[in-house]
Amino acid sequence: MMIEHRGRRPVVPESAYVAPSAVLCGAVRLGERVRVLHGAVLSAEDGEVTVGSDVVIMENALVRGREKHPAIVGDAVLIGPHAHVNGAVIEDEVFVATGAGLFPGAVAGTGSELRINSVLHVNSRLEPGTVVPIGWIAAGNPARLFPPNEHEELWKVQQTLDFTGTVYGVPPGTGMRAIMAGQVAFYGAHADDRTITS
Repeated sequence: MMIEHRGRRPVVPESAYVAPSAVLCGAVRLGERVRVLHGAVLSAEDGEVTVGSDVVIMENALVRGREKHPAIVGDAVLIGPHAHVNGAVIEDEVFVATGAGLFPGAVAGTGSELRINSVLHVNSRLEPGTVVPIGWIAAGNPARLFPPNEHEELWKVQQTLDFTGTVYGVPPGTGMRAIMAGQVAFYGAHADDRTITS
């Protein structure tokens, strides 16, 4: 399904394939031979989503572009099922496995791998060729790799990355009521979306 959002429409070349149950919303631009499979959602909220050539975005993956953090996907990239790419840059020849998550301001360097259920944290840079093991977290610039059981060490790095400021535009310690009031207003812009029929 193609949707116009904030007056912008997806751009899809003839060589690309978008499954009937996939959604492209707003300023989404696909490269040549891109494959967007069933249930995948590419949503340009108040920013853009740009996808290079020869990319496969698998079932139920989410790629979201934001004003300050567009989603940029390079060439020859695989984004696995249920992966979450939110305002991140994925350079060429990157493998993003099932359930992996990349947060706003993150950069996955050329030839890197994010294995099953791994995370590249907000404002973190994964050096080219780096492999994030299954279930591990990469955080920092350059990113350090943390197994899930090293929460205290990871938290020390996470605190320097400004998650709430980057993702929600609010200072640390802002309560959920204030955060969600902003989020409800922001996503309310979808009320004016139009489905593109031709």
